[in-house]
Amino acid sequence: MHLLLRTLLLLITSRRRPPLTVWETSSLPLRVLPTDIDLAMHVNNGMYFSLMDLGRFDLMVRAGAWDRMRARGWSPVVNLETITFRKSLTLWQRYTVESRIIGFDEKAMFFEQRMVADGEVYARAYIAARLVSSAGPVPNEEIFAEVGRPPADLVLPEFLHRWREENALPSTRRPAPHAW
Repeated sequence: MHLLLRTLLLLITSRRRPPLTVWETSSLPLRVLPTDIDLAMHVNNGMYFSLMDLGRFDLMVRAGAWDRMRARGWSPVVNLETITFRKSLTLWQRYTVESRIIGFDEKAMFFEQRMVADGEVYARAYIAARLVSSAGPVPNEEIFAEVGRPPADLVLPEFLHRWREENALPSTRRPAPHAW
């Protein structure tokens, strides 16, 4: 994680921001820093997911879920992600990372995250993440026991089910030979 210092600072400052539930949308205001850009003077495409990590941390900390997860020995792990870019974020530009949980399947929780500047979406990503412990993946029922059940209208869109199925790699217990 190359944003380690920013992440540690965020874990402190997010506690001072208004609380949320995990079912609400987090809006994290940021500014493009020199360490975020590439030679084209805009946020490097590889940096977007790292900046979105900050948005997910903000949501989890403000909802109180981060402390409960850590107390149980759970760690979040991204399993699958995709992003679409629309416009470039440039040096010193102000923007927000909007983050929300949009559903669950049997293996992961799904986030939608957006980079928004001046009321416009600059990039949108979908991230499938799971919580893991020393015993392995944490079942949804254990997660819901800690953070509450999702709202009844929180139903994972069908295209995300298909996306996950079509892009899944074999489990770590099965071979995944490299062959083009």
